[in-house]
Amino acid sequence: MFYFVIFIQTAINTGVGIGAILLAGQCIQIMYDELSPNGSLKLYHFIAMVTVVMIFLSQLPTFHSLRHINLGSLLLSLGYSFLVVGACVNAGTSGTAPPKDYSLESSKSARVFSAFSSISILAAIFGNGILPEIQATLAPPATGKMVKGLVMCYTVIFITFYSVAVSGYWVFGNKSNSNIFESLMPDEGPALAPTWVLGLSVVFVLLQLLAIGLVYSQVAYEIMEKKSADTKQGIFAKRNLIPRLVLRTIYMILCGFFAAMLPFFGDISSVVGAVGFIPLDFVLPMLLYNKTYKPPRSSLTYLINISIIVVFTCTGLMGTFSSTRKLVMDAKKFKLFSSEVVN
Repeated sequence: MFYFVIFIQTAINTGVGIGAILLAGQCIQIMYDELSPNGSLKLYHFIAMVTVVMIFLSQLPTFHSLRHINLGSLLLSLGYSFLVVGACVNAGTSGTAPPKDYSLESSKSARVFSAFSSISILAAIFGNGILPEIQATLAPPATGKMVKGLVMCYTVIFITFYSVAVSGYWVFGNKSNSNIFESLMPDEGPALAPTWVLGLSVVFVLLQLLAIGLVYSQVAYEIMEKKSADTKQGIFAKRNLIPRLVLRTIYMILCGFFAAMLPFFGDISSVVGAVGFIPLDFVLPMLLYNKTYKPPRSSLTYLINISIIVVFTCTGLMGTFSSTRKLVMDAKKFKLFSSEVVN
């Protein structure tokens, strides 16, 4: 069970790290393309720049040293969301708004696969609460802090994720890009929102992505350094500093490499949700509850927990298959190290 949880946590943290580096690189590319439309730099160049920055930031030694970054991340999320929602409302009410198409895919099987991929993405979104849970268990009492952390987390999720998703879908329908800036700043024609709003939003989300990548990677560092660190010496002792520098640098280089090689953000989010967040958030807690408290097998609690385990295990398996299928299909259309992010 320990190694099962470690595997899932590592998959989640690595997937989020890759996605954060990929989107951060895309944000820099968007600004670059606006300033220099005929520039020669490609997406992987910007991903390399972000990776170098992340290598430097990754040397912050502990979760506690990230507390101010967490607060800044919250403020950036709120600021970015308000600006993007305003930009979408402005685009939707202007005369230059694109035609809206809310139709679904014509093939029934395609709709089913897309539905399970979407469920996996939603699991990845709501699975963000796993970080407050991990942090809450670092010091007693865990229960009160965990509840406060999760309430704050889901409040921010509803305000940020849903406001952007709903307003973006309202304006662009099924043509909405996974990065809403791509829709608000089309390749052909003028931008659909004031330049200063879009520029400030891109800067906010870029800084936010650096914070996300840093916070999620910290969990992977904790796992790696349980074996490499000597707890009897200080965190800045040479014995701990050198292994930390090497391991974190290698980890970030690998995340940046895969982000540049496979720029499939939507697909990565779906795979992470199916493989990581669904079992960790919806299967494992019910299993551990039944193992720990041992309710009678005929009791309502036991039956509800078993039902949730079965339903979400099947959902996770279908989501994994659907996500992998879409990733393979998208990989056939694009070359490795493509200069465009695949939705």
